[in-house]
Amino acid sequence: MDNQTNVKLRLSNSEIWGGLIGLALGCFVIWSGVRLKLGTINDPGSGYVLFYTGILMCAFAAAIIVAALTEGGPTLASRWAGARWTKPALVIACLAAFSFALEPFGFLLAAMPLMLLLLRVIDPVRWQLAVPIAVLVPLGMWWILKRLLLIQLPSGMFGIG
Repeated sequence: MDNQTNVKLRLSNSEIWGGLIGLALGCFVIWSGVRLKLGTINDPGSGYVLFYTGILMCAFAAAIIVAALTEGGPTLASRWAGARWTKPALVIACLAAFSFALEPFGFLLAAMPLMLLLLRVIDPVRWQLAVPIAVLVPLGMWWILKRLLLIQLPSGMFGIG
C-alpha cells in the first residue's frame, strides 16, 4: 500500500463517519416510511414522502462516503481542534431553562428574559437596543401565533398571554 491509499482509508476520517451516520439515518427513515404504508403515486400513504426522503438521504450519504474514500478527508480530532464550547453550552443551558420556565411562567415571561440574555451574553448588543428587542420580538411572535394563527400558548401562573 502506498502512502496516498493509506491516507484515504483512515478510520479517523470524519467524512466517512458522517456519511455512515447519514446512511444509517436514511435507512431508518426508509424503514419508517415503509412501516407507515407507502400507497401509490395517485393515493400516497402516510409513509410516501418519508420513504423517498430516506432514499435521497441515502444517496447523498453514499456520495459523501465515496468522496471521502477517493479524496480523503480531515480527521475527527482536527475538526474539533480549537473549538470554543462556552457559547454553545450557554445557549443550550438558556434553551433548557426556557423549556422549564415556559409552562409555569408562560410564553411572554419566559421568552423575554431568554431574548435579553441571548442578546447581551452570546452576541453582545447595547442595552438600548437589547431591551426593546427582547420585549418587542416575543410580543410580536405572541401576537402572530396567538391572534393570527390561533395557536394556544401557555399563559403561566400569572395569566399573561
